[in-house]
Amino acid sequence: MAARGFAGDAGAPIARRLRKQRFGRPVESLIVASLWLCAGISLITTALIIGVLARETVTFFRDVSFAEFFLDTNWQPLFNPISFGIWELVAGTVNVVFWSLVLALPIGLASAIYLSEYAHPRTRKILKPLLEALAGVPTVVYAYFALTFITQDVLQPLLGNNISFFNSLGASIVMAVMILPTIASISEDAMASVPEELREGAYGLGATRLEVATRVVVPAALSGIIASILLAISRAVGETMIVAVAAGSTPNLTLSPLESIQTMTGYMLQVALGDAARGSVEYNSLFAVGAMLALMTFFFNVVGQLLVRRFREVYA
Repeated sequence: MAARGFAGDAGAPIARRLRKQRFGRPVESLIVASLWLCAGISLITTALIIGVLARETVTFFRDVSFAEFFLDTNWQPLFNPISFGIWELVAGTVNVVFWSLVLALPIGLASAIYLSEYAHPRTRKILKPLLEALAGVPTVVYAYFALTFITQDVLQPLLGNNISFFNSLGASIVMAVMILPTIASISEDAMASVPEELREGAYGLGATRLEVATRVVVPAALSGIIASILLAISRAVGETMIVAVAAGSTPNLTLSPLESIQTMTGYMLQVALGDAARGSVEYNSLFAVGAMLALMTFFFNVVGQLLVRRFREVYA
């Protein structure tokens, strides 16, 4: 007990000196205050966004019933007869996200496996930054590339009258190119973090390089791969310019990639550009759709966290 009391008495002056040094350095105190300020601004901004979204959404549901919003399958708020069935917009969003993942997922995972397991270190240093540069291209450039080249010069000559001028497939192809770096880069980072001992053990048992990549490295890096896929989904769900320009503005309850559709973000852009008077129920529908979109993104994030924790591998 005496020894413990002595240790406590000896440590007290050290703690006091550390506190004095902390508050005696104005630059360090300023940095700490700046960090607190930035964190506070982020929290306040998030709270204000949620507050405004919730307030306007409540105003919308004073005029439109939950039954009409969630059970009706026709979305036509700007023309008579007016209806507010959200599922056509949800279907348009799911349509584009699904087909873009169908295209981007195998190419992204194949690219990650090549960069992690096959490429020479020098080749990897060149190819990976080039691949990640695709994520920096402005989405408006992608949008008009999809409309003027993918649709007019590629899809229409191949499919003729079977495809609309505004269609989901052209938008999905370009969106797949946009989310490809997210899947490939994060998946490659997860594969590169797998311990080398696992690869050497597999090679020692006679496995080929392909077997090591697909049966050892990919399962060991599965949590990172899932995280990359869900991050790509979240980005595709929130994309606006590509779908607004290339996919059209026709609400359509379909998963066909050949037809014109309208996504949730596409409709929000249409209303925000002035197609509805401020304060009207049509204008307030923008916030209801935004709330639905926020809930979908939140759901993907929660599912992503659960899956990452479920499949996470920890190596000593």
